[in-house]
Amino acid sequence: MSNKKFETLAIRTQSETTQFSEHSVPLYLTSGFVFDDAEEMRASFAEEKQRDLYSRYSNPNVNEFVDKVCLMEGAEAGFAFASGMAAVFSTFATLLDAGDHVVSCSSVFGATHGLFTKYFPKWNIECSYFNVNDVESAEGLIKPNTKFLYAETPTNPGVDVLDLDYLSALCKKHNILLVIDNCFATPYLQNPIKHGADLVIHSATKLMDGQGRVLGGITVGKAELIREIYLFSRLTGPSMSPFNAWVLSKSLETLAVRTEKHCENALKLATYLEAHPKVKWVKYPFLKSHPKYDIAKKQMRLGGNIVAFEVEGGIEGGRQFLDAIKMCSLSANLGDTRTIVTHPASTTHAKVEQEVKAAAGITDGMVRISVGLEHVNDIINDLEQALN
Repeated sequence: MSNKKFETLAIRTQSETTQFSEHSVPLYLTSGFVFDDAEEMRASFAEEKQRDLYSRYSNPNVNEFVDKVCLMEGAEAGFAFASGMAAVFSTFATLLDAGDHVVSCSSVFGATHGLFTKYFPKWNIECSYFNVNDVESAEGLIKPNTKFLYAETPTNPGVDVLDLDYLSALCKKHNILLVIDNCFATPYLQNPIKHGADLVIHSATKLMDGQGRVLGGITVGKAELIREIYLFSRLTGPSMSPFNAWVLSKSLETLAVRTEKHCENALKLATYLEAHPKVKWVKYPFLKSHPKYDIAKKQMRLGGNIVAFEVEGGIEGGRQFLDAIKMCSLSANLGDTRTIVTHPASTTHAKVEQEVKAAAGITDGMVRISVGLEHVNDIINDLEQALN
């Protein structure tokens, strides 16, 4: 890890300058790369010479993005994908064989839950869930064929927090891998590898881009594991496009300053909501009322930009609240400059079984707010009129 600070690494980690001496890294919109002669081509494909061969494998723009995230996370290596779910699936598909078992936190992104319940069973891969409020129960789920433990922290959409040090110690005790989705926190707020995680996954579509423009995903961690993920992805083709990598690499230059403001706005909004008579409960990692506040303070720099709360009236109450919103966006995305309001029970998790939703902390009236960079008073005013 470089001794330079986070913000400096984000800005000054760049691809090699070309003969044009550009200050800003150019776009490398090319599918392939050329070789001087047959021997260079042979040596390159034999991996005796390290260089770009084909943009499905690597590309200067993608390499720059990966290098930045590895430095931010303290990871040995990484591979970038076309989306966050491409990163999740490719990582799982690389690590798992038929007959393997996964232990996962019950509160995971809906699409990840779909992989565990709809597709992995047909490949004879089993998943057992532990409740986010009973992390100690995870140990009893570990079997001889368990390959890894998977968790999000903070979780989507319940904004629950899991103790990374505890999970790491548990995985080391049973000699299984720890894979963490760090999307809500970003590398600026939390570094799971420093707490013992083997692999860290991000949907770069969220705060890493920060402006709702492009899709992207990345997995970083131990070099020998990333090597296997690279070989799988080289064959299956889920790699990130050079253009998206260029956009995301630029976005990382402002990640720290953007995230600071997101968190400041989110804490103010969560504090306001907690005092509102029409709000049943509020969950935000840096609210003292959060059940895992002490753990959040221990492993996170700030609380992130996601606030969850419950309005009265169940599913219909949640729908009415969304219909009353005037300024904020109704969208399934998050981590945008613009504040986004989502009602999981009627949208992202509408098809998820009731007991699974309950285990993930998703109540009928729960609303997820991705707090943006507008003036916080304008965000509060919009929610105030919608609640009333």
